[in-house]
Amino acid sequence: MGCGSSKQDVNIQDTKKSQINPYFESSNLGSIQTKNRIIMAGMSRLRADPKTNIPNDLMAEYYSQRASFGAIITESSAISSISNAFPGAGDIFTQEQAEGWKKVVDRVHKNEGKIIIQLFHCGRVALPSFIGGQTPIAPSPISLKIPHFFTKQSYPIPKEMNKQDILNVIEQFKNAAINAKKANFDGIQLHAGNGYLIDQFLRDVSNKRTDEYGGSIPNRARFLLEIIDSVSQVFGYDKVGVRLTPTGRYNEMYDSNPLELVKYLLNEFEKRKIGFVELKRHDKSNRKNIGQEAVENEFIDPEQQIPYFFDQFRSLYKGCIILNDGITYEEGLILLKEKKADFISFGRYAVSNPDLPQRFQKNLALSEADQKTFYSGGEKGYIDYLTYEQAQKINKS
Repeated sequence: MGCGSSKQDVNIQDTKKSQINPYFESSNLGSIQTKNRIIMAGMSRLRADPKTNIPNDLMAEYYSQRASFGAIITESSAISSISNAFPGAGDIFTQEQAEGWKKVVDRVHKNEGKIIIQLFHCGRVALPSFIGGQTPIAPSPISLKIPHFFTKQSYPIPKEMNKQDILNVIEQFKNAAINAKKANFDGIQLHAGNGYLIDQFLRDVSNKRTDEYGGSIPNRARFLLEIIDSVSQVFGYDKVGVRLTPTGRYNEMYDSNPLELVKYLLNEFEKRKIGFVELKRHDKSNRKNIGQEAVENEFIDPEQQIPYFFDQFRSLYKGCIILNDGITYEEGLILLKEKKADFISFGRYAVSNPDLPQRFQKNLALSEADQKTFYSGGEKGYIDYLTYEQAQKINKS
């Protein structure tokens, strides 16, 4: 199945269909049926036990509160013991972690929602203290220049991955997909952005290899494409998505020709008929990006690399496109109406508005997110955001 409105929408008279708000059309995310085109973006919130990273009841409540979104994409879920940059995130490489995620998935499904797990390996963006004292791995032995944003510790020079390391990680992604299948997730998203391991292979600032995994764009893309082929043996290509941040500077990333890189990737995705691709603009929100200061004065400005970012991709790709980053309701509506996007994903709005689709549909005021509680642990700033209806009841009492 491809991307587009569901059959029931296609049969509506054209005059009536033209009046439908595209946000609220039922649709297909690959072969995953959705009730609207509003996606909850993947966001790390660090509410699991940092010693085990097993998803818990608190996380089940958080995600199930947001089941009205067309689909939920989870926080980054590590695929091995050395692939987690976020102690307290829900991981997916042990049986116990998979069982924890199944409780989350079951709660979301009970509320008639769809949930997709975001699989990732952080590569060089890990401190040894996070990964049992081991040395992080990366395509090339290039460390981050600035200290860790929270602990202020320096990043070590990562171990350059040999061919066996690469094969091992590809197998770890497949095993994580098997665990995700056991947990009954509706699909998976491979995190190939934000300066994590797959992105480190894709972009030439962090990949200086001279073998078949470095140098040319096809070589740098090989690692991602082999992972896609591997996990698709578990879920099928039509339930696999990829997140890309081609011009993002987060974690000191940069590529000399991101548009050509994305063109190549989209062509390969289309050959495989993968479920969806999520494209993140160059950090348009006002958030200061970790590591941006280490690269912002050295290279071409992101907006010059891919001008009018959201206008570039529809002509290059026939599959499902999710657009992300600092998008307002109004901008998203235009992108959907102009067919530049099939879905819009929201991050901060999803944190503080568990009923965001209903607020959009009824033109209700939005609640603001408290940044101080993003990674603070516990219920505050996590499951205590009220729906609009709940807030009204309290105000009237």
